[in-house]
Amino acid sequence: MLRVIVRRLLQLVVTLIALSALIFIWLRNLPGGPVDALLGERATPETRALLTKALGYDQPILVQYGKFMQRILTGDFGNSIRTGDPVTEVIGRAFPATVELALAAMIIAVGLGVPLGYLAARWRGRFLDNLTIAGTLLGISIPIFFLGYLLKDVFTQNIHWFPPSGRVSTGIDNTNVTGFFVLDGLLTREFDAAADALWHLLLPAITLATIPLAVIVRITRASVLDVLNEDYVRTAEAKGLRHRTIRGRHILRNALLPVVTAIGLQTGALLSGAVLTEKVYNWGGLGTLITDSISGSRDYPVLQALILLAALVFVVVNLLVDLSYAFIDPRVRVR
Repeated sequence: MLRVIVRRLLQLVVTLIALSALIFIWLRNLPGGPVDALLGERATPETRALLTKALGYDQPILVQYGKFMQRILTGDFGNSIRTGDPVTEVIGRAFPATVELALAAMIIAVGLGVPLGYLAARWRGRFLDNLTIAGTLLGISIPIFFLGYLLKDVFTQNIHWFPPSGRVSTGIDNTNVTGFFVLDGLLTREFDAAADALWHLLLPAITLATIPLAVIVRITRASVLDVLNEDYVRTAEAKGLRHRTIRGRHILRNALLPVVTAIGLQTGALLSGAVLTEKVYNWGGLGTLITDSISGSRDYPVLQALILLAALVFVVVNLLVDLSYAFIDPRVRVR
């Protein structure tokens, strides 16, 4: 296991170095470039030349890349062009909102997806199986922004079950400890604030969970169907083992590897920023930060940090998935 962890960490370092090089090249070849983005309408040949020299863009490319990597390694991504605040602070304010939304969505997707996929496989060809297949096809096919506006119209405008947008209601005093509003309310014993944050969280989380839920259901169903045809399952049934034992030890445990892979990929994607869902519900996470950094302001320092953060999230999630394989299937530890 230690060898696996070390190998994955080395892959993480190589991935981030390669991605940093791509970002470095990309930033210097965009139309206008960082200099024009910083100067905006004030750009003149003289001011452009002065800022180019001040930023070190007149130096050899390898020297520029070395300084670029040095700043990244020290956590210095510069200041946001749009707000003037340090990039780490800008992302630090938005990241908890995305994590809270993504984790809530994945709890819904996994909590419903694995049982539904298992039941659909066990009752293959019956009503529940056919209904599940149709539902997952709809969940994958429907555009997320359309579903968001549809749910928002029904549940916030017509029957008023949920608030229309935002993370907390106006007038709610939520002490910000971690940036996760539900957790903050529980930690500070402000249970009204925690309940209000959870109330705001549910509808965006349900919207965001639709695609991961559909993917997990279909992969779980396919994986369980493969395991059901294995000889060890028929042997366990012939021995008269309890159904609970067969389901837990012989079917689900052996069917979980592809399901865990799908969960890891979906989690990494959601943690990188759910742009459309956050825009529909005015959530204020990384997705909103991405669109604000691209449109109009061309906030390159924030964009480069967000790209590196997304890569880091994917690599770390994949590392956790690889480690979970060893606990699910002991044969992985042997290999």
